[in-house]
Amino acid sequence: MGELNIQDMPLPALFEQARKIHDFSESSVDQETVRKGCEILRVCEEMIGKLGLFSLNETKDDISTANLKYVLVPYYLAELTEKIAGGDRIEVLKASQAKLKEFISFCETMELVPEEEMETSKQGGASTALDRRAKKIARFKRQRAAESKLLELKERKERRGRSTKAAALSSPVETGEDDVSDDDGEEEREAWLTTISLALCKAFDLLEMLKKEEEILSAVREKQLQDGEKDFSQLILDERTEKAESWHRDAAARARYTKPAAPITCATFAQDVIEGRAKVSEAHEHKHQPLLFGPASLVGQNPTTERERIAAQVFQPHYRLPTMSIEEAGLTEMNMMNEWQERTVKFMEEANSSWHRDAPKSRPGEEDEEDDDAAQDKARAWDDWKDDNPRGAGNKKLTPCG
Repeated sequence: MGELNIQDMPLPALFEQARKIHDFSESSVDQETVRKGCEILRVCEEMIGKLGLFSLNETKDDISTANLKYVLVPYYLAELTEKIAGGDRIEVLKASQAKLKEFISFCETMELVPEEEMETSKQGGASTALDRRAKKIARFKRQRAAESKLLELKERKERRGRSTKAAALSSPVETGEDDVSDDDGEEEREAWLTTISLALCKAFDLLEMLKKEEEILSAVREKQLQDGEKDFSQLILDERTEKAESWHRDAAARARYTKPAAPITCATFAQDVIEGRAKVSEAHEHKHQPLLFGPASLVGQNPTTERERIAAQVFQPHYRLPTMSIEEAGLTEMNMMNEWQERTVKFMEEANSSWHRDAPKSRPGEEDEEDDDAAQDKARAWDDWKDDNPRGAGNKKLTPCG
């Protein structure tokens, strides 16, 4: 499948194709298929970023069941990247480790990582051999439990499918589609959460293995350099020179990737992109269409008489209609906040300028003297008012005997 076809495919189809390549790669897959899977997963990452499916202030309960599977994209990309042969093996290991760390960090944000793994990651590398052994045993138990849970959910789904077919054949009118769809939705969410838990166990093990392999290869390379093999060292220098030159040549092409992609500000258009009804590359400007009420013959027309004006106002809602969409309101608030930040920066620069610091200041004694005089005048005026108006003088007429 060419690059143009990959860009035009919807996100669910891309993810399903990448997942099949990942599952097949566990047995034996050629390098071309592996590189194709990596390319598809990178396109998936780009589409997920543009669609804004995940947020850092969300947890696993806030993610919908349909979007939960896309959490596995960095993990699949890390495993396929590790299987790439040829080139510098250390660079491949570093790229795979980066994706694994990204996947684990995102799962920590979504509260998907177990507490034992969180505690060990906070401790760092200061654990003993006994602690590492206990951690591996607990991780192996979680992995076995997740695998058995997935197998159980798969068998349960197959049994429900057979029973549904039998019920449809016996009584085609009352099939209970609502109950079946609800159960399927709950089982699908549970299956994806279990799959993510299983992927976390494998990700921690794979990360440790890749770190050890990188340390071994780095030690071998350093030993070869220390032994004085000039040919090897010259090869390394040539490789670094070639990488630097290619980096400078492609700097302009890579500049567009350093900036974040423009987000999609329309929720309906984002849903259309996910479901394949639209493409990310299509330009879209969401315009709010106001709701129309009243007779169709008079709505949108200019009433000429009082009778037509009153007739056009029938069936109006009892609440005030919105003047803009949620997306437009969000963009308006964002622009207001950007303007406020610019003004704040400008005021801070003016406050820190030399003109503000060198402005003439009044002597410290003058302000104190003015405050004391004002306080004395106020106290004297209050005393004079109390002498002229004794306590209770204005309430004599309110008393019965006054």
